[in-house]
Amino acid sequence: MSAPVQPPEARVAAEHPEAPGYRAGRTLPLRVEAMRQLRRRRTLLMGGVLAALPFILIIAFAIGGTPDGEDGGRGSGRINLMDVATESAANFAATSLFVSAGFLLVIPVALFCGDTVASEASWSSLRYLLAAPVPRVRLLWSKLVVALGFSLAAMVLLPVVALAAGTAAYGWGPLKLPTGGAVAAGDTVPRLMIVVAFIFVSQLVTAGLAFWLSTRTDAPLGAVGGAVFLTIVGNVLDAVTALGSWRDFLPAHWQFAWADALQPQVEWGGMVKGAAISVTYALILFALAFRGFSRKDIVS
Repeated sequence: MSAPVQPPEARVAAEHPEAPGYRAGRTLPLRVEAMRQLRRRRTLLMGGVLAALPFILIIAFAIGGTPDGEDGGRGSGRINLMDVATESAANFAATSLFVSAGFLLVIPVALFCGDTVASEASWSSLRYLLAAPVPRVRLLWSKLVVALGFSLAAMVLLPVVALAAGTAAYGWGPLKLPTGGAVAAGDTVPRLMIVVAFIFVSQLVTAGLAFWLSTRTDAPLGAVGGAVFLTIVGNVLDAVTALGSWRDFLPAHWQFAWADALQPQVEWGGMVKGAAISVTYALILFALAFRGFSRKDIVS
């Protein structure tokens, strides 16, 4: 029975175990990887787009007037934060999240997680990193942690800028609800933190798809585009009411469950179910990425 084939970097480590000062856990530090990603144009561009969105909305409201909620307002049976977008800074921040959570915030997650391994392969630098040697698990772990960190930073940036811009444009005050009632001004920031946390957890599925695809292809755009496409497919399937209760197993079905945090009393049921579905799918996809990459023959 033949012995299992080892990756080239594993054979190098086995043949030279005495390398002085080498510690696998110290290779590709998170700080180094974070600085590499921070300096990239796509990171700066994405940050600029998210920071600009609140100002674009303020200009749109100034030109078009106060939102009247004609489309999908109170009469539709669905909460529409656009009805009260200009009531206060908290309302404006919540509206900014409302209009971007369905698609815009998917882009940075897919970009940061899908551009991890595939970009190194496209630059033909992946094999040199592994020959350094950086263990494969360590390489994936460092890149995944940094990618998720940047994804979270993107989701935090939007409401922070929106709160600042909204305070200047509409003043600070309680979060007024389109269904009536309000959340006290002192509770608005914690509520928005819950919203951001849930949106981040719900986007872990997109992160898992992008990261898994990034380990399977040498084309970063393929990994990013594939993750965005599959996320859109999930949204389309959730719109098919004929699926009935099967939609409960789609992450997209729970993507706006964070609206339950913007009630006089927080309702956790939908967010807990949505988070459980998203984390389950994400863990499976991350496991597939690590398993597949550990056995992949790296030639680029």
